[in-house]
Amino acid sequence: MTPRTGHIGLNVTDLDRSLAFYRDVLGFALLAEGKEGEEGERRYAFLGSSDGDGGPVLTLWQQARAPYGEDRAGLHHLALEVDTIDQVRTYETALRGHGVTFAHEGVVAHREGAASGGIFFHDPDGTRLEIYAPSGAEGAPAPSDQAPTCGFF
Repeated sequence: MTPRTGHIGLNVTDLDRSLAFYRDVLGFALLAEGKEGEEGERRYAFLGSSDGDGGPVLTLWQQARAPYGEDRAGLHHLALEVDTIDQVRTYETALRGHGVTFAHEGVVAHREGAASGGIFFHDPDGTRLEIYAPSGAEGAPAPSDQAPTCGFF
């Protein structure tokens, strides 16, 4: 048996800022929050599906002192799957309205000729994020014909 991903935990520098991003821009629901003074001065938030299905999907821990560093071992990026490319584009519009900078212009394919694809961007602490759909990106450009798009942004 292969284990399944239970939830992802991200260290953040400012819980309020990150919570606003993941809740208000990406649509995660706040399931529980630990206030300052609890858990040895660490604040945290458990986030889950906005439709109330299941438990925590993402946990934000306010314990980082510096932004994400792509030159260190650890999380490479967090990929979030949606059902359709139209949903990806809806997120792209919301993220642009929030002033997010993208690694590539618009929806890109996961590799040359792939049906799957999405958008690639960073959260407020610089953590690399991807929102993708498993199909619908046929004909979208691939930033590299030699490597998966998600590997090197």
